[in-house]
Amino acid sequence: MRLLTTTSAVLLWLSLAASADAETLVGVAAPLSGPSAILGKQVEAGAGMAAEANGIAMKVVDDACTADGGAAAAKAFVDAKVNVVVGFLCMEAIEAALPILKDANIPVITVGVRTESLTDRRAKTGWLVYRLGPRGDDERNAVAAKLTQLWRDDLFAIIDDGTIYGREMAETFRAAAEQAALKPVFVDTFRPQLDNQIGLVGRLKKAGATKVFAGGDGDDIAIMGRDAAQLNAGITFAGGENLRTPPGNVPYAVGTLMIATPEWAEVADPKVVQAFGAKNIVPDGYTLPAYAAVEVAKAALAGAESSGQPLGEALTGHDFATAIGTIRFDDKGDLSQTPFRLFRFDGAHFVPLEDN
Repeated sequence: MRLLTTTSAVLLWLSLAASADAETLVGVAAPLSGPSAILGKQVEAGAGMAAEANGIAMKVVDDACTADGGAAAAKAFVDAKVNVVVGFLCMEAIEAALPILKDANIPVITVGVRTESLTDRRAKTGWLVYRLGPRGDDERNAVAAKLTQLWRDDLFAIIDDGTIYGREMAETFRAAAEQAALKPVFVDTFRPQLDNQIGLVGRLKKAGATKVFAGGDGDDIAIMGRDAAQLNAGITFAGGENLRTPPGNVPYAVGTLMIATPEWAEVADPKVVQAFGAKNIVPDGYTLPAYAAVEVAKAALAGAESSGQPLGEALTGHDFATAIGTIRFDDKGDLSQTPFRLFRFDGAHFVPLEDN
């Protein structure tokens, strides 16, 4: 991964900050040191490109993914009198920062914290937080909603690897199916990380399952797909966003389904992606969501100024056009629509299904 970290790039952004409208200052909080620095650099690069493209001044602070770092960052933003803060990838940092920023009436748009309680506690805490990314429960809820609809007329099974992640995914799907008056033909927990899953696939075939959701990692699902093909079982497997990680020695079977967020560079505005390429920046990970967060911040600030609303109100219940699509926050500050989509493996890549 290549990131814009040269001295010339830093000078460019400092020059931008000096010439931009002094009344518009966006704070950027990201872990720029420690084990998460590679992700923090993605946030910095994305926000920096958006600031340059939109004529916005930017103050970047390292939150170090720690409570102390988050509190220090918040105090720096208050001292700088930023209008809004974007970034934050770690719960420890944002949880320490939000009370300080709330007292200064500075909203935060996080691009990476999935912990549900962050927004679920909003009515109690009064934190001015908005989440430009999925909640922790969005993945399993998307699996349940999409597969319940897609497999309504199929004989399906639900299996998991016994981990908390796998069981929560499987149980959420099972409960949704039951509510829709659907019943799986087979439910079980499998032993993960085996060289083959012939026995499991044999039981699935005997039960008549033609569709199987597996709460587990990609390697196990790849092996199941291979073994199902060897037994001519006629089974299609599905999994969550763990399938984004390429499997080891066994490839995914053609037709394998994945419920995951898109690769943002594949769905983003091509002109924006090209702009990153022109600066030798690979817009992966949090790069494009950070870019979009700055776009949202700019639009919300303009909306608040024209309407006389507080910025928090301007951020709620409005559509914002961004490089990665339309963004809208609900009353809790979460995305009003899940970012998770259905994908099918075509033998080389996961491609989106049309009925997402």
